[in-house]
Amino acid sequence: MELKDKVVVVTGGADGIGAALARRFAREGARHVAVVDRNIEGARKVAAEFGGTAYQTDVSDGAAVAAMVAAVEADQGHIDLFCSNAGVGDGDPDRNNAVSSPDPVWARAWGVNVMAHVHAARAVLPGMVARGEGYLLNTVSAAGLLSQIGGAVYSTTKHAAIGLAESLAITHGDQGIKVSVLCPQGVDTAMLRAGGSGSPQSLDGVLTPDEAAEHVVQGLAAEKFLILPHPEVLTYMQRKTADYDRWLGGMRRLRAKVMGG
Repeated sequence: MELKDKVVVVTGGADGIGAALARRFAREGARHVAVVDRNIEGARKVAAEFGGTAYQTDVSDGAAVAAMVAAVEADQGHIDLFCSNAGVGDGDPDRNNAVSSPDPVWARAWGVNVMAHVHAARAVLPGMVARGEGYLLNTVSAAGLLSQIGGAVYSTTKHAAIGLAESLAITHGDQGIKVSVLCPQGVDTAMLRAGGSGSPQSLDGVLTPDEAAEHVVQGLAAEKFLILPHPEVLTYMQRKTADYDRWLGGMRRLRAKVMGG
């Protein structure tokens, strides 16, 4: 996908990867970039850098997402690329109990990490299919392909997000719809910093949001389903599928190393 002259929506755009994506898309010549976030002041600040627009939206609310999409299309015309980037990350409150997070934490993560992608697709797919073209970029995580030690809620919802993206690509690929998933390990964002130093996802290096955005631009140009800023993830995936039990054993050893048992 060439970004020049395209209309793009980026959710979670007030900071982190989302802000870096919005800025980079603008530099690539996008005709308009809509920055979407619950933090409207942050979204406005980012959008003001390149003449975009800001929308305050709770992406876990389907009606709110549909209204935002309608507003963007009324102002700018059809959306060429929808980047469903917003996400939440919660660790296990009891590190020795994978299901220790209370139901509200599970519900929140399901709403943002999974249903936000559903709401986005529902809002933009009809128009994209009618035109025979469109692009969905969903920020997921390497945790959706592998797992996240100490983060059962995060891993589970990110796995679900991968499944949804696969279904979108399978169902709509022959209708001209392209789908990519961004699956980094450690990126220097507030979410990663909240996890403290020495987190497993940082072991292969921590990228800046701008570096992640560079990988996205390259991945979109190649129209690749998997965008992997950390190339090691592909090797880990191959090891996982080659011998699942051995991979699980290795993950248990890694857990003991980074979490102390």
